[in-house]
Amino acid sequence: MFAVVDIAGSQFKVEENGKYYVPKLNVEADKTVTFEDVLLFSDGKETVVGAPVVKGIKVKAKVLEHLKDDKVIVFKKKRRKSYKVKKGHRQQLTRIEVVSISKAKASKPKEKAEEEVK
Repeated sequence: MFAVVDIAGSQFKVEENGKYYVPKLNVEADKTVTFEDVLLFSDGKETVVGAPVVKGIKVKAKVLEHLKDDKVIVFKKKRRKSYKVKKGHRQQLTRIEVVSISKAKASKPKEKAEEEVK
């Protein structure tokens, strides 16, 4: 079972018990977070594609830690102009572990539920 989830503007293919690095989330470590923007869901038998999202599917994840990615060096140079600029950047990331991918159970419409009672 897997799902494609929109997390902080990026799409990730996630599976249960998988660990992923995502852009920094404003959630404390050891807390759980729920993602409801599921773009695609597959349980092995059927695949559901959202337009734009699949309703009734939730992905719960536990925040493990916040950290920084490896340094990226940005170097600019213009030859024969004596122009050189060197800058570095470290992207902030959050490491998460997907706890569960749950499918909401379909509820009966009120009209049919009331008719069954009578």
